[in-house]
Amino acid sequence: MDVMAFVEPQVGAHFDDVLRVARSAEDAGFDGFFLADHFLKNEEFLKPNPGGLPGPTDVWLTLAALAQATSTLTLGPLMTSATFRMPALLAIAAAQVDQMSRGRLRMGIGAGWYEEEHHAYGVPFPPPRERFDRLEEQLEVITGLWETPVGKTFTHVGAHYTLTESPALPKPHQQPHPPIIIGGIGPRRTPRIAARFADEYNLPYLDVDTACARFENIRSLCTELGRDPDEVVPSATHAACVGRDDEELDRRAAAFSAGIDALRIGAMAGTPTEVVDKIGLWKERTGIQRLYLQLQDLRDLDQLDLIGAEVLPQVR
Repeated sequence: MDVMAFVEPQVGAHFDDVLRVARSAEDAGFDGFFLADHFLKNEEFLKPNPGGLPGPTDVWLTLAALAQATSTLTLGPLMTSATFRMPALLAIAAAQVDQMSRGRLRMGIGAGWYEEEHHAYGVPFPPPRERFDRLEEQLEVITGLWETPVGKTFTHVGAHYTLTESPALPKPHQQPHPPIIIGGIGPRRTPRIAARFADEYNLPYLDVDTACARFENIRSLCTELGRDPDEVVPSATHAACVGRDDEELDRRAAAFSAGIDALRIGAMAGTPTEVVDKIGLWKERTGIQRLYLQLQDLRDLDQLDLIGAEVLPQVR
């Protein structure tokens, strides 16, 4: 079981805050460090930050800096939005981050969903069907560029993107390309696209019974496509709220919109023993091989140390 730290800098964080958490996660023994790709905070899920300072983070600039500032962590976006960037330029940025990190990138990508942030920063927000069409075509372009042999050119004529005799450079460090993560709770298009392109399929914030059905669905879709279902690693994302006692749990739960009782039901929340048991249940029921723990309070480095000392050694 790989366990990754996951943060959402749009909640309110300077790069120094993100770097401090990443280095603490590395020291605590986490396997990876992942960032949300958002330009606006969703107040429905995240507690208000009056003033919204310091403002949004560009995930690829941040990952490039983290690639130089860390040495063992797997790095990546969870998930980068296909609406934000042209696919060929995204392929260049991702290839460079993979080079900078000496092959530690995992490429999480999704269709985009948060309409308000698109309007706030002037980014087109097509209807759902077009967003998923664009995501699928972006994956065709990105993987096509990465897989084109050096010295050859890549041409693509699609419904949304056209590339003519691209030199298909630069290449990522990993060959043929970094592992691709596709995730989301959509029951139809997302798993079909994942069955075609993904090396990892991630389910965020679902209950275990729903996750079991979704993982079984993608295995069936892989079989339909003639692909070995075991080629797609199952993973999950959950909020983390871990404390030694009730007082510590209540204090950490204050960073969330929900209280500790609700978090104990829907998140990886509780004492280290409780969280170890929950992870064990998920691993037994769903077969997940990778877990992303969302860290809400980026100042709370003690929680990272606690998870590293009392949770990670028992779930690997």
